[in-house]
Amino acid sequence: MSDKDNHALAAELGAALAARGAMCTTAESCTGGLVAGAITDVAGSSAWFERGFVTYSNDAKVELLGVPAATIAVHGAVSEAVAAAMAEGALARTPAAFAVAITGIAGPGGGSPGKPVGTVCFAWAARGAPSRAATRHFDGDRRMVREAATIEALTGLLALVRQ
Repeated sequence: MSDKDNHALAAELGAALAARGAMCTTAESCTGGLVAGAITDVAGSSAWFERGFVTYSNDAKVELLGVPAATIAVHGAVSEAVAAAMAEGALARTPAAFAVAITGIAGPGGGSPGKPVGTVCFAWAARGAPSRAATRHFDGDRRMVREAATIEALTGLLALVRQ
């Protein structure tokens, strides 16, 4: 997907949030702020984007988002359980109504047989509702994995806001 398409998706998200009078927040690990960057590329995003958390290390996930260290120890940083805790933690620490969280293995190293490079876990959460998590696998190099994860995160967030 091109930057132009990425921008269009973020603009659609903004329109949907604005129509609801709502704001969103992001909690990112392997994307390193790309989702927040796509959102803030849209003029006027300050009306519907509250803040983004880049929590690349496990310590940052615990300290900034309140992810239980035990959840990371049991499931691993790249897991749906951690993604859900990240999204829920972002909502708990902001006035935003919607959150997305991303944690994964962008490569080229860091993979394992059970969690190969390209494995990315997502969670989407709305205030007052249970979060929804999913795991995807993206092919390609580090840049391609991160870009695909950004699109997946925005697409899922847009679907949640439109419910």
